[in-house]
Amino acid sequence: MHHQSTQPGLRAAQAVHGARRARARARFVNVMARQLQEIAPGTVRVRTVPITMNDRPRTWVALLDLSGCAMTTTTAAESRAVFGLLCRAFPEADWSCPRTYTAATGDLTVDPLTPPFGLGIAANTAISW
Repeated sequence: MHHQSTQPGLRAAQAVHGARRARARARFVNVMARQLQEIAPGTVRVRTVPITMNDRPRTWVALLDLSGCAMTTTTAAESRAVFGLLCRAFPEADWSCPRTYTAATGDLTVDPLTPPFGLGIAANTAISW
């Protein structure tokens, strides 16, 4: 027989804590999705890429629809509002690297850097200058 090192009361408390965290996470995902739809209807994913424009750092924001295509009706104000929403929701995020936010899951992930397809360079090929 395997001896359990945790007491039943401790396991129950951990289960209750886990359930509370899951409910809080579900609320976060729902609120973010609703706010994203209020700002830019039809957006299901947001991609951010740090760029430099006129020697100043900027963040390029692409709002993507369900098919993964950039929304053609996106305004600069919508992009700024969505980026502000993400910055407030993820204050610890490092925006100096490309990221993707997925509304369905509430996940903000780091995008790996890959060369553009048109260059004919495989994504795993080392490039030296």
